Amino acid sequence: MLSEKELLARVRKIEIKSRGLSNDIFAGKYHSAFRGRGMSFSEVREYRFGDDVRDIDWNVTARTRKPHIKIFEEERELTMMLLVDVSASNTFGSTPQVKREVIAEIAAVLAFSAVQTGDKVGCLMFSDKVEHYIPPKKGKGHILTIIRSLLGFESEGRGTRLDVPLKALTNVLRKRCTVFMLSDFLFDAHQSDDVEEALKIAAGKHDLVGIRVSDMRERELPDVGLIEMSDAESGQCVWVDTGSRTVRERYTEAWDERRAATDALLRRYKVDTADIDTAADYVTELIKLFKQR
Repeated sequence: MLSEKELLARVRKIEIKSRGLSNDIFAGKYHSAFRGRGMSFSEVREYRFGDDVRDIDWNVTARTRKPHIKIFEEERELTMMLLVDVSASNTFGSTPQVKREVIAEIAAVLAFSAVQTGDKVGCLMFSDKVEHYIPPKKGKGHILTIIRSLLGFESEGRGTRLDVPLKALTNVLRKRCTVFMLSDFLFDAHQSDDVEEALKIAAGKHDLVGIRVSDMRERELPDVGLIEMSDAESGQCVWVDTGSRTVRERYTEAWDERRAATDALLRRYKVDTADIDTAADYVTELIKLFKQR
């Protein structure tokens, strides 16, 4: 567990880096990629040549017998929610930063980008249950509270259930918001039906984006002979002969199959995603994500 001094030092380090990135790179891209989608109904007026027929208000049109369209305006205040995976699998890392630290840094960048445009930011941390909820608020001080919580929080649960935060989200926030789910997306296959149902509802109500953080050693085994491997969430241990090429290839195949299944699920409900490796520069992937919207 981090000491108070170490925690404050890490919070300050992330604040400096993430605020710099937000100022220099992400604030404008966040505004165009996400704030432009926050539209609220303003009024109804008669249809004019060139108006988008998809905006026609058929009820008013039928009542007045003249075509009318709905006028929308950009909402002045939006809400960003960060759904952050704090399960045991995110304590893994073969680089100087484990997955959880990278996730915290990305969350900070996104949060500071939202604050610069006047949006509220909230955070829900989860494992196999909701671990901690920070209601949406504005301001730098609030963002620092979120960062501090992400770095210093010790979860009670060790497993991962993606349906849990999605269900909690739909219960807590009725108004449409931008939601970033930051996770390694490593969940048991038997949960697929529950995850899909929760994803279907959440993606229908909110602008949902997935940010998957992984480590290269989760995809590829090094050739280092016979080693003992343990599952961080279940605690199960197994001896693996990494000297076997067949074993290493099967390991990678299993990873690819699992990822492909998750990708297909997210695409089914039109959830944009970014894949970020702990050893890579997440800035490039976030910019790519923002551009594809």
